[in-house]
Amino acid sequence: MSNKLKLDLTEKHYQEALKVIPGAILGIRRPYNFVPGEYPIFFDHAKGGRVTDVDGNEYIDMLCAYGPIIIGHREEEIDNAVIEQMQNKGFCFSLTQPIQNKLAQKVIDLIPSAEMAVFVKTGSDATTTAIRIARANTERTKVVRCGYHGWHDWCVEVKGGIPEKLYEDVYEFHYNKLDELEDIMKKHGDDMAAIIITPVGHPLADKVQMPAPGFLEGVRDLATKYGTVLIFDEIRSGFRFDLGGAQKVFGVTPDLSVFGKAMANGYPIGAVVGKEQYMKVLADKVFLSSTFFPNSLEQVAALKTIEILERDNILDVIKAKGTVFGDKITEIARKSEWDIEVSGAPLMPFITFNKDAQNHYKKLRPAFYTELIRRGVFLQPYHHGYVAYRHTDEDLNHAANMIEESLSVLKNYL
Repeated sequence: MSNKLKLDLTEKHYQEALKVIPGAILGIRRPYNFVPGEYPIFFDHAKGGRVTDVDGNEYIDMLCAYGPIIIGHREEEIDNAVIEQMQNKGFCFSLTQPIQNKLAQKVIDLIPSAEMAVFVKTGSDATTTAIRIARANTERTKVVRCGYHGWHDWCVEVKGGIPEKLYEDVYEFHYNKLDELEDIMKKHGDDMAAIIITPVGHPLADKVQMPAPGFLEGVRDLATKYGTVLIFDEIRSGFRFDLGGAQKVFGVTPDLSVFGKAMANGYPIGAVVGKEQYMKVLADKVFLSSTFFPNSLEQVAALKTIEILERDNILDVIKAKGTVFGDKITEIARKSEWDIEVSGAPLMPFITFNKDAQNHYKKLRPAFYTELIRRGVFLQPYHHGYVAYRHTDEDLNHAANMIEESLSVLKNYL
């Protein structure tokens, strides 16, 4: 077993935060989503593929801010483009700057489902906008979902403060379970406004899944059969699996899609794109407005990020690095004495502990991630990781070695 990290300052900031912010930190970044007492709670700075906490501990950052960091932290070319816009033109106005047109045309050129586009700030903004578009087009009420789609009333898993009537028309099916969707559509298809699905499966705290042969095609066929709008939630997969999204990789085109995260390498932006026949309701029938949606800094960042992704073949490099890393940790897992599984490689690697009769996995999982964070590898016990462009071969090789070391000492925890 390795030595515990020094986390005095992070604990000090946490105690201060508890007095002024409910729960100290919002949502998924709270300590119970990691290993309380072992992980830092506050970061200080980051550069490239590494991040440093307030106590000075440095980590290989393989959570990548839960996905937005596709290239690396503090990318000068992107930041300089944003600074230039800020200093020379400004970014928050009563009217919109024309850079929105340039970004819209760019995503339309790249994404198969995109004939028109609008920009918002977050993934939850985007998924909720897409649902509103679908309901307005079909004049139907019901929605069937598969995946995590954000924190808004219709989709959030934690129902505190939300009347049941705001989500009673939302149904759920499991990824790669086409028969579940078929059953729901047989019962409710005539009033089903939308099917919304993550084209890559990433259930909460569970292994990452790729589509089984015919699954996405079957979803597409059911949407068409019932006149239901098909929405792909590509907040995580977009601008990572391909510049055109996972839909381009898998060859299945939805009616609407939502993008975010990696689109601007950390700057807050989301996009809703889709076929003109559906998107045009935003011109008059559907209201979409926010003081900050048109702000141009994020649009500048997105354009520059996409330019770099194209110019430097970033995604090909990430896939190559991730493949080597994924192969190595898969072999480590195969040789391990523990019942573990590697999924999501090469792009979204996740190491999960399979459930066992003795419930040892409940001890092994936090023990493994305790050992890993002490060895300077920042991953999350309940969420898949990411590979970024600035992760060096040495970073990824070291991370794999530390995974192997961490697994080797777990018997001390049982």
